[in-house]
Amino acid sequence: MPDRAPQTVDRQLPTDEARDLISLVRDIAQREIAPKAAEEEDAGRFPREVFTLLSESGLLGLPYESEYGGGDQPYEVYLQVLEELAAARLTVGLGVSVHTLASYALATYGSKEQQVEHLPAMLGGGLLGAYCLSEPASGSDAASLRTRAVRDGDEWVITGTKAWITHGGIADFYTVMARTGEEGPRGITAFLVPGDADGVGAAPPEKKMGMKGSPTAQVHFDGVRVPDGRRLGEEGQGFAIALSALDSGRLGIAACAIGVAQAALNEAVTYATERRQFGKPIADFQGLRFMLADMATQIEAGRALYLAAARLKDAGRPFAKQAAMAKLHCTDTAMKVATDAVQVLGGYGYTADFPAERYMREAKVLQIVEGTNQIQRMVIARHLAGPESR
Repeated sequence: MPDRAPQTVDRQLPTDEARDLISLVRDIAQREIAPKAAEEEDAGRFPREVFTLLSESGLLGLPYESEYGGGDQPYEVYLQVLEELAAARLTVGLGVSVHTLASYALATYGSKEQQVEHLPAMLGGGLLGAYCLSEPASGSDAASLRTRAVRDGDEWVITGTKAWITHGGIADFYTVMARTGEEGPRGITAFLVPGDADGVGAAPPEKKMGMKGSPTAQVHFDGVRVPDGRRLGEEGQGFAIALSALDSGRLGIAACAIGVAQAALNEAVTYATERRQFGKPIADFQGLRFMLADMATQIEAGRALYLAAARLKDAGRPFAKQAAMAKLHCTDTAMKVATDAVQVLGGYGYTADFPAERYMREAKVLQIVEGTNQIQRMVIARHLAGPESR
C-alpha cells in the first residue's frame, strides 16, 4: 500500500522565514516525494528530477551564503529540512546531506575566485555532488588512503579508486581527497573534480539491503587531469578539511535518522490505532502503548541532541563531540524505532505492502555511513579521556 504522509512535527523554528521554508519542504515532500517512494525504491530508481526541483526551490544550498546561491540558513533550520525530506524518502534526505557535504570544502576552504566560479552552479544550478574519501582498503582508517595526485606543471594527475560513494557515477562533481605527499594525514589534499572529466568512471552500483534508489558505487580516477585552480585549500590540508566536513555531515546523518524514525513511528501509531483485536484497537493494550511511548521519547531526545549540536555550530563554538553523540544516538534510535515499528505491525510489518520493513532496512545504513557508530564512540571517548595510549 502507498506510503502515508508523515505526521506533522511541531517544530521550534527561529524565524518566520524558517517556518515558511518548512512549509515549502512539507508540500514538496507530500506531493513529489512520498507518493512514489516505495515504488521507486523497489525499482532502484534515483529521482534526479526531485533534486532538480529542490535546486530550483533553493533547497540544495541552505547552509551556505546567498551570495553564491545558498540559503543563508543556520544549521538549526537546514537539519530540520533534512529531517522532513528523509521522513518522506531517505534517498532524497541523505542525497541532500551528501550534496551539502560535497560542497563544504569549496564553500569553507575555497578561495574567493573558486567560490565565485563554481559555487553558484553547485548550490542552485542543478548540479549534484559526491564526496570521495573512503577507498576499498581505507574506510574507518581514512588517513591511509592510496589515491594519489601528482603535480604536472599547472595540473594535477589523479589516479586511484574511491569506494562507497553516494551518487557515484551520476554526480556532476566530486570532492576528492588524494595523497600528494607523505604517508598519513598530513600528505592529503582536496580537489574539485568534474564528473565528466576524462578518466573518471564508475563501477556498477552496489546491490544493497536498503536505499536501492540511491546509487552507491566505486569511482575510478584513471590519470584524471585537473588544474591547480581546482585544488581546495593548501597542499596537505585535505585530511583536516575532510574531518571538518564530516563533523557537519554527521549532523546531517543524525537529522536523516530522526526523519526515518519519525516516519516509522507515524506508521506504527496509525496501524495500532486502526488495527482491532479482541474487540478494540491494539493501541489500547498497555504493552503496545509503552512501546509507542518509548519510541516517541527516543525520537524527541534525538531531535533535541542534534539541534543542540547545530546551535553550537551556528554560534561558532566547538561541536565535534556533540556531532558524534548526535550521530550515534540518532542512528541507533532510528534502528530501534524502525525495528519496533515492524513489531507493532506484526506479520504485516514484515511485508512490502507497508513501509515499516523499508524503514528498518534503511535505518541500518545510517549506523555505518560517515563514520560507524563504533568510530563515534571512539571520538566521544577521546574528547572525554584524551587520545588512546600508544
